[in-house]
Amino acid sequence: MARSDLDELDLGILHALHLDGRASFTRIGEVLGVSDQTVARRYARLRSDSHVRISARTDASRVGEVSWCVRIRCVPSVALTIGRALARRADTSWVKLASGGTEIMCMVRAASDRDSSALLLEQLPKTPNVTAVTANCLLHVYFGGAQSPVDALTAEQAAALRWPQPPDDGQAVLSGEDRRLLELLAADGRMGFTELAAATGRPHTTLRRRVQELRDCGALYFDVDIDHRALRLPMQTMMWLSVAPDRLVEAGEAMAAHPEAVFVGATTGSSNLYAAVLCPDPAAFYRYLATRVAALPAIQHLETAPVIQTLKAL
Repeated sequence: MARSDLDELDLGILHALHLDGRASFTRIGEVLGVSDQTVARRYARLRSDSHVRISARTDASRVGEVSWCVRIRCVPSVALTIGRALARRADTSWVKLASGGTEIMCMVRAASDRDSSALLLEQLPKTPNVTAVTANCLLHVYFGGAQSPVDALTAEQAAALRWPQPPDDGQAVLSGEDRRLLELLAADGRMGFTELAAATGRPHTTLRRRVQELRDCGALYFDVDIDHRALRLPMQTMMWLSVAPDRLVEAGEAMAAHPEAVFVGATTGSSNLYAAVLCPDPAAFYRYLATRVAALPAIQHLETAPVIQTLKAL
């Protein structure tokens, strides 16, 4: 879908949903100055035409999980098969093919060190035609998760819709019932509590209270999945940067402020800063490298890998 198809109201609705994915259409309409019917109609079109959907996500650090940025190098003939197999796993957040089809990149979430080693150390290196596997632990997120890459609302509008900031030390222990609830909300973050009650066999009042608790502590947030090509930003690139440790926070926060960046995080490994960026074309990406990235402090090494196919989206 061309950028011209996304007008100010479309972008405003997307921004509003990033701020609160379960905000009622009535509330969004009040803030944007349109009717709830207009918001519902626009959302239905965005969901149909642009493959936009609201998905429940959990903050790994708040639910006792560890996230790993994994890079798998393999021969091109097996990359798609391995990538699709990884995409089917419940512990992968996203899976992408890059570097001309010779590399698979994914984010793996594990509830324990044992779960992590089962995939990263035992299974992947033994897979035929896999030539190398590297895994760096995600230590800190500077930009991503519940934060929105769409900036279409005024500060006042955003403040009226933004879900309250959770406490820094918020934590949650997820039960089997919680995970079933989150599985349903991952498929449709706007599923009503009556539908959720029917699917889980739990009272809708109990489900409403549990969702509120998980959101309040920061363990649960709602994300907007949208094909970035709908914003006329078809070039997605993964970047790994090595930054002097005493300048890591400064570089990470600076990169998080770039409009091109949709994710920025600190990791273990020789490349201690990871980012995903969107640009309209290679020329724009070159300008981004030559200006914004070049201005980052204390960069010692930079590696880039253009994404050629997304097999599983965050």
